[in-house]
Amino acid sequence: MNKPAVTARIANGVSSIRAGDWNACSGTTNPFVTHDFLSILEESDSAVAETGWQPIPIVIDGADCRPAAIAPAYGKSHSQGEYVFDHGWADAWERAGGRYYPKLQVAVPFTPAPGPRLLLRDESLAPALIASIEAVTDQHSLSSAHVTFIAPDQLPLFEAAGWLIRAGTQFHWHNQGFAGFDDFLGELASRKRKAIRKERSHAVEGLIIRHVTGADITEADWDAFWIFYQDTGSRKWGRPYLTRAFFSLLGERMADKALLILAERNGRPIAGALNLIGGDTLYGRYWGCTEEVPFLHFELCYYQAIDAAIALGLKTVEAGAQGEHKLARGYVPEPTWSAHYIPDPGFRKAVGHFLEQERQAVASDRAWLGEATPFRRGP
Repeated sequence: MNKPAVTARIANGVSSIRAGDWNACSGTTNPFVTHDFLSILEESDSAVAETGWQPIPIVIDGADCRPAAIAPAYGKSHSQGEYVFDHGWADAWERAGGRYYPKLQVAVPFTPAPGPRLLLRDESLAPALIASIEAVTDQHSLSSAHVTFIAPDQLPLFEAAGWLIRAGTQFHWHNQGFAGFDDFLGELASRKRKAIRKERSHAVEGLIIRHVTGADITEADWDAFWIFYQDTGSRKWGRPYLTRAFFSLLGERMADKALLILAERNGRPIAGALNLIGGDTLYGRYWGCTEEVPFLHFELCYYQAIDAAIALGLKTVEAGAQGEHKLARGYVPEPTWSAHYIPDPGFRKAVGHFLEQERQAVASDRAWLGEATPFRRGP
């Protein structure tokens, strides 16, 4: 007996779907794929068509007429804010006379944090949802579809569908049941322990470090952090991706998931780091400062995050994209994955050849980095 055909639809943004229906598919363990976070990006005018991120969630409804599978998809007119870089692909395609943009992106905007990209109330609909992403790409004559920072357990679904797979590396810290930061330091080589203690001592000299979450985060705190974020965003991306409204909405709807770590001198914030709290992971997202203090970036983004994860009983700290300097701070290399659907056979062949070579290089580099961790070696 043949299975009935599955019909997918394109929704008019995340906000057009009821929060309860969305979260029944996404779950709430990973804060970035929840209805709150993605709708805040829309409502704050951070991820909208005008910024090159047109929200077009692809939805398959169940027999109860409620969403049973969702892909958080965006129509993209550029490749900014993705952290999996395909600018070279775009240049090559357009030099060959093609049109790379718009393209389809299934992702969390501006967020290089691995997580589910197929949001499934009905797990059996995963292949149909992938086929729906392909159909949207084909029917709208888009050059390609890209699913970035895929949770490892969903990667085989894209491999089975014949998508091209790309590998990357991030640096994550893992909690081995530590009772405190000193327990973690005890796992490091003596020279590394001394270096970290020295860094931490210099970083906080004359400063007060404050952890703020939930209702304790005030608009004054967000005002201060907005200044820090603008400074970093202007230097890294030319202009910040997020609007000021994003942070107020985050405070209104997700304050219990937000952890703001502020450094203050004489009662005035001079630097800050924003983290989001997941089911078993602390996600470091943004950092900035108005006063340059040696090692303060490492203190707020890495060491204080470890302190917080231990206190909260979390298993992992994911401190964002790239950054081999994290290695010396006890963060170890972990693979990240993306999947790419390219309809044109010639372009697909060229990209596939590139990715095969790149994966080998990334794996070799990650193996070398794994041998360079600061942890004590056995006898």
